[in-house]
Amino acid sequence: MNTSSPPSASSARHGLLLMLASTGCFVANALIIRLLGAHFDVDSWLLSSVRFVVGLALIVTLFPPGKVFQFNNLYRNPQLIVRGVIGGIGVYLYYLTIVHLGAGRATFISNTYVVMGALLAVVLLKEPLTPTLIIGSAVSLFGLALLTNVIAAHPAAGFYDFLGMLGALASAVVIVTIRQLHRTEHTATIFGAQCFYGLLFCLVPTVVRFEMPPPAAWALLVGSALCAGVGQLTMTRAYRELTVTRGSLLQMLVPLGIAGGGVLFFSERFQPHELIGAALILGGTLFTMLRR
Repeated sequence: MNTSSPPSASSARHGLLLMLASTGCFVANALIIRLLGAHFDVDSWLLSSVRFVVGLALIVTLFPPGKVFQFNNLYRNPQLIVRGVIGGIGVYLYYLTIVHLGAGRATFISNTYVVMGALLAVVLLKEPLTPTLIIGSAVSLFGLALLTNVIAAHPAAGFYDFLGMLGALASAVVIVTIRQLHRTEHTATIFGAQCFYGLLFCLVPTVVRFEMPPPAAWALLVGSALCAGVGQLTMTRAYRELTVTRGSLLQMLVPLGIAGGGVLFFSERFQPHELIGAALILGGTLFTMLRR
């Protein structure tokens, strides 16, 4: 079965709206994490574990286990295991690189998965890589480099840059796997694989390093995890209608939203080159979305 066949116009619009909703949720998640980091010292392992626990709770609440959410498939379907293990590791690597590289550099490295995912989709899913998608991706990535000041700073690459690239590759593998899994699995089961195996990966280090956060920190942790869970669910569902390249390119709007949130809530100001970068991200994304 070929998952790259063109969807109908109505289903494509539905996928587009879901992916835009997902970007909004991920922006909210990042801003809450930023607020959390500004006031509390929370370990990356705990942050990841709370995200996975809340994600599982969200699935069980919204989707009846056994009817929609097929828990048994999590260890019977090899592709779900791949999606869960690699996806869980990718989430942790992103949080870890934010701590050691800063949000800008970590976000830029993470979003290179747009290019990696497009290339993997061409090989594994036979999705077309059109000139429009290539141009839109290149323009958006260059805009992201300007927005996050990667070009201006350009420090020498180190160990955590390498981990960031591994995380980006993990994201690319995950979105291709999601497209493949939509042939046989429900969105809830696909997302459940990430939460289940991600929690298994993070649980022991979380327990070993655990320090009780204050109540306000718990509230922010749960709030960020809810935003991430809803964002992940809507993104996973959107890939049922959207190609890997088109869907992942829409996620390039997340750092743009984070930058806008910094202006609104953290009294930040854009430099001229950052404004150019924001315009390029928006322009590259719109260019790809509006051209068929």
